[in-house]
Amino acid sequence: MALLREWGLTLGKWAGRPVAQVQKDSGDPDVRRVREAAAAADWTTVREVLEARPESEDRTELLWAVGDTAGVERWIAGVLEAEPEATLPRLVAGIRHISWGWEARTGARAKDVSREQFEVFHSRLRTAEQWLYEVAEREPQWTSPWYGLQITGRGLQVGQTTARRRFEATVRRDRHHLGAHQQQLQQVCDKWGGSHEEMHAFARESAFSAPGGTPLGQLVAIAHIEEWLSLDDGPDAVYMRRPEVTASLREAADHSFRHPDFVRRGGWIQVLNTFAMAFSLAGDSTAARDCFQATGGRVTEFPWYYMNGSDPAAAYRKQRSSTGR
Repeated sequence: MALLREWGLTLGKWAGRPVAQVQKDSGDPDVRRVREAAAAADWTTVREVLEARPESEDRTELLWAVGDTAGVERWIAGVLEAEPEATLPRLVAGIRHISWGWEARTGARAKDVSREQFEVFHSRLRTAEQWLYEVAEREPQWTSPWYGLQITGRGLQVGQTTARRRFEATVRRDRHHLGAHQQQLQQVCDKWGGSHEEMHAFARESAFSAPGGTPLGQLVAIAHIEEWLSLDDGPDAVYMRRPEVTASLREAADHSFRHPDFVRRGGWIQVLNTFAMAFSLAGDSTAARDCFQATGGRVTEFPWYYMNGSDPAAAYRKQRSSTGR
């Protein structure tokens, strides 16, 4: 999962251009505030920040800032006991158990994860599902529980039919929810039981059925990167440099971040980073340079960790250099 955490926009100068710095979130000051409150077990502040951001404005990033914080699983139990009728603590508990579950599994390949790790992983995800279903029942219009259930569903391997229903439940409440579409794109990838054809079709349908300026154009770039990842060295480069791939990326960029209605908010930096990687791999140096320049040296972990899991900024710098930037 590409979960964003902390703003890292301290830019220096090197060779006349911004030094690449890994950006962990969108720069929203409430993200840092809610994370610090979660680390301090300050439920009053956590609740205040979350309640101030309605579901209609997508508080996913704030919830993950809490959910990714170590120790939340301990103190949220006390809140649940003290506020048995409150819904928000259940949502926080659900999101934390997702992140906590993946901590147990780690990012290793399945063959390298022990049976004991998988047992803990699945146990925590099942607990998350219990909390999230309770939230969905209590607050039928909330998007966040269904988005969380998309993620638990993939980890628990609920199958494509159930996964699709959870995605549809999310977008019924927020039609162009970027995170929901990113999760469903992963679900229909070949590596999760889908196919390249289904993945590309979903990406294009989602992007071009949305209004111009949509961040959902990112899905087209992600789909090409996913197919590139699935190929061996050599064929992967041949694939990315096919004329139809470049044309697809340009069309998606025109409908997305190059459209006059594109708004630089939320996950816009990740959108630009994804296109920067895709265009650079495709050999479209001009388009890639424009993306790198627009990011101003701000690097998101996704998608660069696909190239260098331990140092996404190094992958960013390498690809930027290949374009002459």
